[in-house]
Amino acid sequence: MKFFFCVMGMVMFVEGLPYFISPNKMREMVMMILQMPEGALRRFGFFMMLAGLGVIYLAMEIG
Repeated sequence: MKFFFCVMGMVMFVEGLPYFISPNKMREMVMMILQMPEGALRRFGFFMMLAGLGVIYLAMEIG
């Protein structure tokens, strides 16, 4: 459970970084995302999930 919370904390840190560094650019990016078609958002989300699983797999193989 300790490892899980460490991972969640790291994800939250990385996700929050762009908003802290460049809030105006992030606002523009959110506006662009709101205008994207649903299918494109689904494909992007699916790609990100596959990339995340790939990173986890590689980390498990190395460790």
